[in-house]
Amino acid sequence: MSTTTTITAAEINKLRQTTGAGMMDCRKALVESGGDFEKAIDYLRKKGQKVAALRSDREAKEGVIIATTTADQKTGLIITLACETDFVSKNAEFVAVAQSIMDVAIKNNVKTLDELKRCKLENATVSDKIDDQVAKIGEKIQLARFERIDAEAVASYIHGAYRMGVLVGLNINTPAALEAGREVAMQIAAMNPVAVDQDSVSKEMIEREKAIVTDQIRNDPKMAGKPDEMIEKIATGKLNAFFRENTLTAQPFVKDPSKTVAEHMKSVDAALKVTQFKRVQLG
Repeated sequence: MSTTTTITAAEINKLRQTTGAGMMDCRKALVESGGDFEKAIDYLRKKGQKVAALRSDREAKEGVIIATTTADQKTGLIITLACETDFVSKNAEFVAVAQSIMDVAIKNNVKTLDELKRCKLENATVSDKIDDQVAKIGEKIQLARFERIDAEAVASYIHGAYRMGVLVGLNINTPAALEAGREVAMQIAAMNPVAVDQDSVSKEMIEREKAIVTDQIRNDPKMAGKPDEMIEKIATGKLNAFFRENTLTAQPFVKDPSKTVAEHMKSVDAALKVTQFKRVQLG
């Protein structure tokens, strides 16, 4: 590097506009890179990677969640761009960065988080662009989560100020089905079911819940000395109540509690079913 390299205000401003880094950081990058613009960008990226490493022990519980679908509404994606503070997460530019990453995911038909990180975003990879944000903002920022659903139709919903995203896979692709899917997505956001229906609940969760309710019954003084058959019958009843409260299709429909979600879906189309769902929340 030549110590006589002259760095102009215009060059500093151009680098600042390109990377979003601070003026003094841009000047130092250009000086260290001998005025080479591309090397200066690399210098700032490396700084961003260093900042990210230094802040790796920080918790990034704030951020932006984007949930959307492809144009044909047969694929839905959720990404979480996490940061440390809500001050950053509420910044319009940070939201725009998250949306640009989602645009890349849709364009490249991304299947995994690692694949998304390697995708090109403008003149760099998504990972490099995130490092640019670290260098600019000075917080831990990470692409924390990626979810995907492929189905005959997928409805999406973003709850609040990008704090939760929901995808709902459906077996029918019609405007009415998709509208019902969006309503169900809001239900999922509010009620946080553990599975689509009883058959979708994992064997491990069923066994854990049954063990809990059985212990509760046995520890009830009123049940002392009661036969195992009675305890088993009561435990089964409590487990059925768990399914009604915690599986999507058995829950009362929030917009009309007189019917279940399954009954609401049938009222839209007798064959309409939810095939799967994803719910991602900050924190």
